Order: sequence, then C-alpha cells, then structure tokens
Amino acid sequence: MGSAPAGAVRARYLVYFQYWGTAFNGVAAVRGPQRAIGVQNFLEEAAERLNSVEPVKFTISSRTDAGVHALSNSAHLDVQRRSGQPPFSPEVLAEALNTHLRHPAIRVVRAFRVPSNFHARHTATSRTYLYRLATGCPRPNQLSVFERNLCWALRANSLDVAAMQEAAQHLLGTHDFSAFQSAGSPAKSSVRTLRRATVSPGPASPFLSPQENRGLQFWSLEFESQSFLYRQVQRMTAVLVAVGLGVLTPAQVKAILESRDPLGRHQTRVAPAHGLFLMAVRYPGLGDLDGSLDYAQWEGPGAWDRGAPSQPRDPMDGGPV
Repeated sequence: MGSAPAGAVRARYLVYFQYWGTAFNGVAAVRGPQRAIGVQNFLEEAAERLNSVEPVKFTISSRTDAGVHALSNSAHLDVQRRSGQPPFSPEVLAEALNTHLRHPAIRVVRAFRVPSNFHARHTATSRTYLYRLATGCPRPNQLSVFERNLCWALRANSLDVAAMQEAAQHLLGTHDFSAFQSAGSPAKSSVRTLRRATVSPGPASPFLSPQENRGLQFWSLEFESQSFLYRQVQRMTAVLVAVGLGVLTPAQVKAILESRDPLGRHQTRVAPAHGLFLMAVRYPGLGDLDGSLDYAQWEGPGAWDRGAPSQPRDPMDGGPV
C-alpha cells in the first residue's frame, strides 16, 4: 500500500479467525470469474464495510487447502480511517467484521493492534496442526454425518500406536523433508525443523450417542514447526497411519525421510484434507492466554517498530492460540 492521505490514520491489526473448511476452496482468495471461493474473499468483503480510505487486504499467516479447517488461523490488515477519526479498537474491529461476514462457517475470534512492520506470516514463530483419525469404521455411513468432514475414518479396528510414536520420533528435528512435499510447493528450501510430532487417543465425539461411539476410537496427531512444506502434514500423517496399520515399519519411515524422494512408493499417499485442522499460530509476546504482550521482545536492534499509539492504549493481551 502507498502512503496514507494527509490526516488519515493507518492502523495495523492482527486478527485470529476460524473456519470450517468444507465449503471453501482453501483460505486464500480466489480472484477472477471462477465459481470457487476462499475464506479470504469473505473476510475482505466484510472489511469493505469498515470504510477504509484504501481497500483492506488480508495477509494470511498460513495457507490451507480446500477442505482443511482452522481452529485458529491469523492475518494482518491495515485500516485507514479518514482525518479526525481515531483507529478502531481491536474489539470494535472484530465485532464489525463478524457482523458483516456473510458466511456462517467463518468467525473472527480476536483482534490486536500491532506495529506497522508486523507481518502475520514472517513474524510467526510456531504453527501447530491437528489431524483427527477414527478407527472402527468398516462402512462410510457408520460415522455420524456430523463427523464425516472432520476426521479420516479408517476401516481398521485398531492402530499400532506404539509403532506410530516410534516412527514419529524419526521425523523430529531439522531435516530435508523433500520426501513429504507435494508438487507445486513455492518453498525455496525443503529443510524444516519439526519440533513436535505426537500420536495420542482423542476424546469421544460429542456428536455421537453412546451406541454410535461403541467400537469407534478417535486419535489425534499433532505436528508443530515454524513452517511446513506443501501438504507435508498430510503426507506425514499418511505414512504414520501406514505404520499403524502394519504396512510400514518405523525404520522404513526413517529411510523414506532420508531418501528425499517425493515420488517413492509409500510417500506419495496423502491423508484426506477434511481430517486436518490448523490449530495454532504463535507470535513473540502473544503466546500466552493470560494477558500481557511483552514489549521487551520488540525492542533492540532489528526489532519491530512499536510506533506511538494515536489513541488511548488498546488491549493487546494474549491471543487465542
């Protein structure tokens, strides 16, 4: 964006938002005459009602594909009010966006004022994804309609979770994850640091009756890194499920990783998008729910420009991550 007109006040905000991804062609805006539409299209349409001097554009922190859900994605945006009008408070901004959102599967959770050089994608220090599995589903129609787009239903009655956990340990740390990257990735480097990879029993579904829950078991796979390659989580999930089903061994997962070959026999499998959730995006000073954005982390050489508040200080306590 260019410089603000004389007298206009520009404020940058970080917003956290969530969505049920089934209805969208991913989070990114779809431009042109296509019938498909992204979550960003609806967010920017709602932002038009803010009457900003310049059009409001959302810079999304984490791109998700069609069918992938988000418990908490994030974006930054600039709003320029006309001369004499103070910046919106974060609370008013979030309420206004929710009021004008036309799709019921999107919700703005919270907003914060941030410095003018804050960047939602580049400033993020951590992203966490959750993948939900269900075992004991020999027929697709056995799973409740409320769960069918929220997990990967497997016919197997059980998984070798100990083997999956052992295999996940091979993925931890800094590696070249080329073997788990799908074609079309814009990343210049396929080296990533996986900080956490866990496999654990999930809670029983609140959408199922006790009779329906009988024989079903839900599982949660969580992955944390500063960033991920295109479809990396879905491909790692597919390989770990193969281990759980006895198709692969933990040692083979290590060999797949070291092969750096994305076209190998086993690593081309991709877990369905509808079981995947972006669970959290974290930033320095915004990682705790108890409050207090830590300005000390913004100071010093190369730190963000705090800027001076142009109205009474807005609440900037911790985000819902």
